[in-house]
Amino acid sequence: MNIIHAAALGFIQGFTEFVPISSSGHLVLLRMVFGIDEPPMFFDVMLHVGTLLAVFSVFYRDIWNILRKPFQPLTGFLVLGTIPTVIMALVFRGTLEEAFSTGHFLGISFLLTSAFLCVSELLLRRKEKEPASTGETDWRAMTWKKSLIVGVFQALAIVPGLSRSGATITGALSCKLGRNTAARFSFLLSIPAILGALVLHLPEMLFDGNSEISVNIGAGAVIVGTLTAAVVGFFAIRFMLKIIREKSLFVFAIYTAVLGVLVLLIAVSTVGR
Repeated sequence: MNIIHAAALGFIQGFTEFVPISSSGHLVLLRMVFGIDEPPMFFDVMLHVGTLLAVFSVFYRDIWNILRKPFQPLTGFLVLGTIPTVIMALVFRGTLEEAFSTGHFLGISFLLTSAFLCVSELLLRRKEKEPASTGETDWRAMTWKKSLIVGVFQALAIVPGLSRSGATITGALSCKLGRNTAARFSFLLSIPAILGALVLHLPEMLFDGNSEISVNIGAGAVIVGTLTAAVVGFFAIRFMLKIIREKSLFVFAIYTAVLGVLVLLIAVSTVGR
């Protein structure tokens, strides 16, 4: 893997982790289109570290508030919202990774993302009378039940091609949370999700005999990929916060629908070859 490949993967990871078009699905497509080998797990972990840095940089006030007062409702909401993803990852991880390595399932997942985004847009339009651009977040509207529901939506997004941000925003809006609260909870919920993924892969990264350290990948590629994911992720989060408050999600729904159909057509056309 060269630095150009690393930068491309970092860009895709940083942008699509927070823009609701599925980071995992686009990373799979990018590797297929450009013939990039499956990146070493260490590199993949560092890309996620980059997106984690992006979340920290945008939501540092919320994070600092949680660190100062860890025993508060928001902390509990984030923990509860993470539990379904942990269960899903532990129970179905191997099955999903194998099943969704084909274009058939990836295309269907993109179409499901499109459906989620259409639902989100319809729910957002119901809130058009709400003052959308005040930037206010009302955590009093969050409940244990709502956080669990959003967590279930996030758990579904373990499937490659199904957008985590799109699913969680849809779940939050279906619980009648306001625009700002839905968006901020969705992005804050990515912190334990990403940290959980890092912990899940850490044993493999450290103890796999054929692992990352032995794979020929330069430190420069790792640094470039991580920094690219962090910088692009920072702007992607700010972009999506503005979109959810003021704009339509239909453009992302159309994009993922078209992409899903194309992936399905390509997959069907190559069957038997």
